[in-house]
Amino acid sequence: MLATVKRVLLTGMSGTGKSSVIEMLAARGYKAVDTDNGWCEPLPGGRQRWREDAIGQLLSIEDADVLFVAGCEENQVRFHPRFDVIILLSAPAEILAERLASRTGNPYGKAAGELRRVFEDLRAVEPLLRTAADHEIRTTVPLSDVVTAVLRLTDAPPPRRAPGAG
Repeated sequence: MLATVKRVLLTGMSGTGKSSVIEMLAARGYKAVDTDNGWCEPLPGGRQRWREDAIGQLLSIEDADVLFVAGCEENQVRFHPRFDVIILLSAPAEILAERLASRTGNPYGKAAGELRRVFEDLRAVEPLLRTAADHEIRTTVPLSDVVTAVLRLTDAPPPRRAPGAG
């Protein structure tokens, strides 16, 4: 029988590095899910929310020692009790603006209205995320240092299978 899965939510504003951290965790062999990749549904006004049925099912599966989930949607609060650890990834507004302007895998934040929304969310939403979080990591350090901090804060054991193993 598998040990109880430790579920970890990595949350934060657009541009804080959630996707990059998840990619590096997955590359190291951890079960790591970026909810921007098929786990959300669009809302009017350009926002999105988690597909609650899919997220609920994801959190019910126990096929790894640790499950890392990255995302920041308004309805994530419904799932907070199902996470063992919530980590807020944060960065100053000017860093977020630079990252959003230069990223290639996600167009969000490049339009003036979207960037304005990011800054509004930074003021209004990030304090709420900070209150809900168990830990906060400033992502102004190298990505590998952020991933090391995530693994240390979650006391994550090494993955049981090699990266790419099925």
